Amino acid sequence: MQIKLDSLKKSYDSPLGQKVCAVQEISLEIPSNTIYGIIGKSGAGKSTLVRLISLLERPDEGSVFYDSRRVDNLSKQDLIEQHRRTGMIFQNFNLFSSRTAAQNIAYPLEICKTEKTKIKARVEELLELVGLAGRGDARISTLSGGQKQRVAIARALANYPDILFCDEATSALDPQTTRSILDLIRDIQKKMNLTVVMITHQMEVVRDVCSLVSVLDEGRVVEEGSVEEIFTRPKAAITKEFMSNIRAENFVRWSHKSGSYILRFSGNAPDEPLINSLIKKFDIEVNIFGGGIQKIQDAKVGVLNADISGNDLENAIAFLKDNGVAVEKSGV
Repeated sequence: MQIKLDSLKKSYDSPLGQKVCAVQEISLEIPSNTIYGIIGKSGAGKSTLVRLISLLERPDEGSVFYDSRRVDNLSKQDLIEQHRRTGMIFQNFNLFSSRTAAQNIAYPLEICKTEKTKIKARVEELLELVGLAGRGDARISTLSGGQKQRVAIARALANYPDILFCDEATSALDPQTTRSILDLIRDIQKKMNLTVVMITHQMEVVRDVCSLVSVLDEGRVVEEGSVEEIFTRPKAAITKEFMSNIRAENFVRWSHKSGSYILRFSGNAPDEPLINSLIKKFDIEVNIFGGGIQKIQDAKVGVLNADISGNDLENAIAFLKDNGVAVEKSGV
């Protein structure tokens, strides 16, 4: 299901009586059958935006469309029906501690008054899907964090949703468990042709599972595009800050210095001896302080930290850019 946001605005009253604009003029198109990331720091407006997109709150202004149908102005009964076709996963799992894993998964089906035999079959199917076959009778208190999130995922899928929202779904998990949960979400998205919206402050989550991403800052979208594009050519200051805090896999650093330039490249750029050609063509000096590779699903993005100096520096930088290398001053 495609999601379209048209000029969304949402404000709240602060404890001091001032208006706080949490979401300001946000317009987005989230394609169907994809995993879409929305990233921002704490206070950027992510949680408010996901509440608006998932229809948990109504915007002050603007519209939300699922496919071609406007849904932010639904009647109470229509809104209930729409919520049943929408899955939601949270950071803190939101499971019933008094229920078993199977009973938690069954809960949304019970609300819809589904037949008991169908509930049992669906619960068993979902336990198998999320890798918890045979654990249906387990109490929530006996499960690990990763297992709890798998139960929460299964519960979110119980009513065959068209859209799955993940609000910081891996923030409480260790890196290894995070990777397994992201792999599970990716597999489920492919099997069920879901539209998945990932809300996160972790650039690693965007890198590992999303196809497209929007970057939020102070309630506005400051940058959007494919994940590969954002990783190779970040434009907004907040995006560059996110990028500076994520290291490439097998990143090798042989100096404490970071260099005055950050070079990012993808595609066929690393197959060519560009640095060698650069030195010969423009008679400049290149001193590399570190480098590595970011794996972005089916693509790879390389990163180099380097000093570049010489009399023909401007043309040298232009040469790199013309050959598909993004060149950015590191600010150090």
